[in-house]
Amino acid sequence: MGSGQVEKMVVVGLIWGVTNAVMGRGAKIWDRKLKSNETMRNCGRLVQWIYLLQTWQYSVPFLINLSASAAFFHILGEAPISVAVPVTNGSTFAATAVTAAILGEKTRVGISVAGTLLIILGVWLCVSSSW
Repeated sequence: MGSGQVEKMVVVGLIWGVTNAVMGRGAKIWDRKLKSNETMRNCGRLVQWIYLLQTWQYSVPFLINLSASAAFFHILGEAPISVAVPVTNGSTFAATAVTAAILGEKTRVGISVAGTLLIILGVWLCVSSSW
């Protein structure tokens, strides 16, 4: 693996995790709009999806998330998939949990902290054993 590959994987995972939580909040904003607007509720799924993309609280993090996906595919060309996937996904899960808690989502703090620590340990083991 090239220099800095693990750091790139972690950064992609962090971006995915943060944007997942923020997109969740944006989707809730869109859902409230949908429930309060009879016209939006009765239009087809494609039109509803267009309304969702017009909600900047969802579409901006969605575009950032897609950009991280492009970076991930670039990383896969340079790093073994057996390292890239666990490191990136582990970072994503941890970042999603932490960001959701920061945004005020209902979480079980003790379980979330324990889970995040186990993810960090697993990522460390995966990276240290791959060298």
